[in-house]
Amino acid sequence: MKVKIDTKEKFHVITPEDPVLSANMTEELNQMLLPYLEKEIKNVVLKLGMVKEIDKSVAETILNLQQTFYDKNTSFVICEMKKPVEEYFDKLELLEVLNVTPTESEAWDIVQMEEIEREFLE
Repeated sequence: MKVKIDTKEKFHVITPEDPVLSANMTEELNQMLLPYLEKEIKNVVLKLGMVKEIDKSVAETILNLQQTFYDKNTSFVICEMKKPVEEYFDKLELLEVLNVTPTESEAWDIVQMEEIEREFLE
């Protein structure tokens, strides 16, 4: 899987560059994203702007990754989802449980708000 990684002050932006995320990419997605939980900057924004099609197993993997990140008190936000991908997540009844924003800027806002929230809860 070809990806672009952009590290910001509070999060990493991971952008898959493949137009199709197929079932055989699920393990690679896990192996790529889970190590961020061990880094100093743990929050991840998954930017799906280049993805036009997604397999059910990848969609479920993304949901599981989001849950794993939140279980570890870190943020996992998905942004710039194309309409067909968004509709597919909705068809699978996963869209409403995912943390999705239309833009990277809004994803950044969510990460910032969740960071503040975590600080208050500590």
